[in-house]
Amino acid sequence: MARNKKKQDTDNNDTMGNPEATAQETPQMDAASTEQEQVLDDQTAQLRTELDTANDKYLRLYAEFDNYKRRVSKERIELMQSAGKEVIANLLPVIDDLDRALKAFETVTEIAPVQEGISLVAQKLKTILGNQGLKEMESIGKPFDADLQEAITNVPAPNDDLRGKVIDEIEKGYFLHDKVLRHAKVVVGS
Repeated sequence: MARNKKKQDTDNNDTMGNPEATAQETPQMDAASTEQEQVLDDQTAQLRTELDTANDKYLRLYAEFDNYKRRVSKERIELMQSAGKEVIANLLPVIDDLDRALKAFETVTEIAPVQEGISLVAQKLKTILGNQGLKEMESIGKPFDADLQEAITNVPAPNDDLRGKVIDEIEKGYFLHDKVLRHAKVVVGS
């Protein structure tokens, strides 16, 4: 044991006192640290590449989403501006018919044909609007419903069966695609 200790002391003295031994170990340490630095540099470069790729993907996705928002907004504005175009185009023949009816009033000698003509124009208008989803609300004789009707006044009911029911309709109510477009203004029996 004493001999091993002596040998270690001698080895330590050799490396401490011997500059050649220290110089031999330094290049090995420098090579190892240079190798570690190279590995770290490679990893850093790889991470930077991945970060640049992720940032590029993010920017492209953000730009694509921004373009999508602009396109949808533009389409929505165009839709609002042209939403009634089809309905108006379908109503043009009705306007033409009404103009003809007004001209007929100027030279009419018999009222019955003019009444029939106006009745046909009204029916044509209702058909066109019906094709667009407009439906008249049936109110008279039915129980008053505040979700569908607006009570203008209450009048004494002519019989007990009409109490709480609609007796008269001042203004028709309409549905558009099964949603209330306009509430009916009604007179309710009390």
